[in-house]
Amino acid sequence: MHTFIQKPMAIENRSMELIAPALAPFHLDEPQQKVYSRLIHASGDTGYAPLIRLHPDAIAAGMTALRGGCDIYTDVEMVRTGINKRKLASFGGQVHCLIADEAVARRAKEEGTTRSLMAMRTFGQKLNGSVVAIGNAPTALYEVLRLMQEEAVRPALVVGIPVGFVGAADAKAALAKESQVPYITVEGTKGGSPIAAAAVNALLYLIDNDRG
Repeated sequence: MHTFIQKPMAIENRSMELIAPALAPFHLDEPQQKVYSRLIHASGDTGYAPLIRLHPDAIAAGMTALRGGCDIYTDVEMVRTGINKRKLASFGGQVHCLIADEAVARRAKEEGTTRSLMAMRTFGQKLNGSVVAIGNAPTALYEVLRLMQEEAVRPALVVGIPVGFVGAADAKAALAKESQVPYITVEGTKGGSPIAAAAVNALLYLIDNDRG
């Protein structure tokens, strides 16, 4: 008979204890440590620790927006699915994703671009004051940067953590260099929808950690 931890919060708490030593060299404050820990917890990889990049205002800006009932706009359904929508709804917010929208798919095909990019273009000014969470498509992140630069769109926070070997590292580097709003990202090819969702959930749990 195997002996193992079964209660979800006990598993999570033990995971955070095991992650903590990997964060010691970075001298993080408590909110930063909680965000770092949740990204590492979602990935199962302490190698994320030196790659995570938080804008100095990212945590405060994200928490303020979420507490105020802002909506979240995502590039793919996997990010939307991973976000704790019950917790978000308790503050008055909703999660939006247009990746499967027929009009978005048609426009993307007509213009020879990705549905994720076209989804962000379609959201447009709705992104003002929101949290944008991108976990899959570098093209979506580039479009958010374009919207900020060319159309003065101003999300409260951009969680830009697309994954992969084509465009992801460059898009995230551009976010860190060019973003006109606070951001959370991960350098290089690592990332993905579970990591982007984990970053959002970290902020939600910093506001209210009751999981009941």
